Amino acid sequence: MSQRTVKALRWLALFATVFAFGLVMFGAFVRLSNAGLSCPDWPTCYGQVTWPQHAQAVAHADASFPDRPYEAHKAWREQVHRFLAGTLGVMVLLLALLASWRRRAALLAVIAGALFAALGVGLYMRGEHLWSSLLAACAIALPLIAAARLPRPGAWRICVLALAVIIFQAMLGMWTVTLLLKPVVVMGHLLGGMATFALLAWAALRFAGVAAADDRHAGLRRWVALGVVLLFCQIALGGWTSANYAALACGYGPGSFPQCLGQWAPPTDFHEGFVLWRGIGVNYEGGVLDMAARSAIQIAHRIGALVVFCYLGVLAVGAARRGLRLAGLAIALALAVQVMLGISNVYLGLPLPVATAHNGGAALLLFTLLATLARTQRRHDESMFLSLGRH
Repeated sequence: MSQRTVKALRWLALFATVFAFGLVMFGAFVRLSNAGLSCPDWPTCYGQVTWPQHAQAVAHADASFPDRPYEAHKAWREQVHRFLAGTLGVMVLLLALLASWRRRAALLAVIAGALFAALGVGLYMRGEHLWSSLLAACAIALPLIAAARLPRPGAWRICVLALAVIIFQAMLGMWTVTLLLKPVVVMGHLLGGMATFALLAWAALRFAGVAAADDRHAGLRRWVALGVVLLFCQIALGGWTSANYAALACGYGPGSFPQCLGQWAPPTDFHEGFVLWRGIGVNYEGGVLDMAARSAIQIAHRIGALVVFCYLGVLAVGAARRGLRLAGLAIALALAVQVMLGISNVYLGLPLPVATAHNGGAALLLFTLLATLARTQRRHDESMFLSLGRH
């Protein structure tokens, strides 16, 4: 593997990470502006590659989907989001190809996975859903196997792994539409986006040489890793809150925080609030839960936020005391901003810019933890990377 290839990996991973962060933000914008079902089919929008724009096309769209009248101000958001996701998919494919270069088995697995994914989409559009699903499963499995068996350092394997994740993420995007915003799918789609961002960010950090010269920070590694896990759990709770339209279940303005509906113990139904599967055919747009169930979800999200705030606050102080002052400061700053955005959402009634920024804040907080985790890992000799590619 030439130095040119390594440099290409480094810059492409960095660009893909920034692009993935923007996609997380735009996806939140689409979801929070209630545009998730603005294109009732997939991957087209009312049967078009873009979206209906002329009067005749709009009339045809309304006739074809009488239960979903065309809304121009929403449809473009959903379809642009799909275009951006496809662009990121191409970037990840390029990363996977570069990472598996000169490793014939891994390279063939990556190419075959990409072809199976493309064929699966084509079959889905023709109504061959069973064969489409089988091809999609193969498209996910092949890069997974290739990543596990690739005899190269972790960042290389993660680039291949990211391809499997983003293919599965595309399937979640399809199911978001076909299963009518089923909350467990919407939450999974959010987690998939965050996981894709995290994998790309980790690869970019490692390719950029973010690491420790020795093992002096190794004792902090497990605690930072636990922080990443806790944050992912909290992101899942946030996704569940959003998917069930429970963000304002405790009201907004005075009395909505730290109390809920002006009470410390409002009526709640945790059992109903956390039923993951409710069958197929229900339209979840606008939510289907009563206020007691939604309040339970909102309270659970707040309890999770308190746990994460306390843990990451202590972690930030611990990192600073162990010599990672910049990392500790970054965690503390990102954490403070994220908490303020969350409280502002409640007090201000979930304004779209603040709610979108809250999703971006979660991604930035995740990045600070990943960067800190990288600082606890020993630096690899880049010449070793080059020698690995020659065998």
